[in-house]
Amino acid sequence: MKKTWVAAGLVAVTLLSSACGAQKEAAKTGGAEATKSPAATAAGTNETRKITYLGKEYTVPSKAERIVVAGSFESMEDALVLGVKPIGANSVGGKFPEMFKSITDKAESVGEKTQPNLEMILKLKPDVILGSTKFPPEMMEKMNKVKVTLPISHVSTDWEANLNVLAELTGHQDKAKEAIEKYKKEAAAAKEKLGTSLKDKKVLAIRVRAGSIAIYPAGVFFNPSLYTDLGLAVPNEVKEAKAQQLISLEKLSEINPDYMFVQFSEDENKEQPKALEDLEKNPIWQSINAVKNKKMFVNVVDPLAQGGTSYSKIKFLEAALPKLTN
Repeated sequence: MKKTWVAAGLVAVTLLSSACGAQKEAAKTGGAEATKSPAATAAGTNETRKITYLGKEYTVPSKAERIVVAGSFESMEDALVLGVKPIGANSVGGKFPEMFKSITDKAESVGEKTQPNLEMILKLKPDVILGSTKFPPEMMEKMNKVKVTLPISHVSTDWEANLNVLAELTGHQDKAKEAIEKYKKEAAAAKEKLGTSLKDKKVLAIRVRAGSIAIYPAGVFFNPSLYTDLGLAVPNEVKEAKAQQLISLEKLSEINPDYMFVQFSEDENKEQPKALEDLEKNPIWQSINAVKNKKMFVNVVDPLAQGGTSYSKIKFLEAALPKLTN
């Protein structure tokens, strides 16, 4: 994968060098292009402004109309909430996921989530690129050579900052404020409704990826929704997890959740498309309390939902609360 990033970076650097040469030529002839700064947008303005995201300041065009999302599905979900349509976005298996249909009708694919196509991004002439904190430093450096790139956090507890920065870039601050306030109000009401009814119950969210079972830290995936927003007890295994952690079926049976939310996407299990089906046939799986008592729920929200975004939190609360109260 690192080779792919390096190759893409070399293509982008070559194209960037050509672009810089054209700018120098324009300067020699005294043309209009010579007065434009590197921050010039597709609309032809070189006005910029500074914004702050997670404690770091970024200089962006005053009108960031051409947004490219490269690596941040978190930003794609935020775009759903705000109604923002990026000009370029990540595809999954060569196509845009169905859940993003409403905002990708005019978008161009800029490669897969972990393999952004820098040549395509450069051709789209973005005002701003939304990358990911999952990218290695060398990848972010290459993307910043194309255009200013914000490393959007994949940590669930940064969901408000993520939504707000996209809102600030696109002028949808009011929509973001309304969405955040609405969610917090509904989450507080849900927490009150649950009360202490699940005080002694273990609730766990897992994802089946590449045929393996994954759990996440308390601040990642749907966990903040369960343990912070709804006030449920955090299982010790979740407390101890430092990142995505693969566990065996035997370990899952030791945790023995009373309620279990399972996310399974065929796109993430291409080599083992029947992984979940095989798990469900296993006697160990069948012995888990959540399974025995019919409190195991598969894909209550879209299986590609990241979990720690405004969109994921809104949809998960809507879907999970009825399961937890019945």
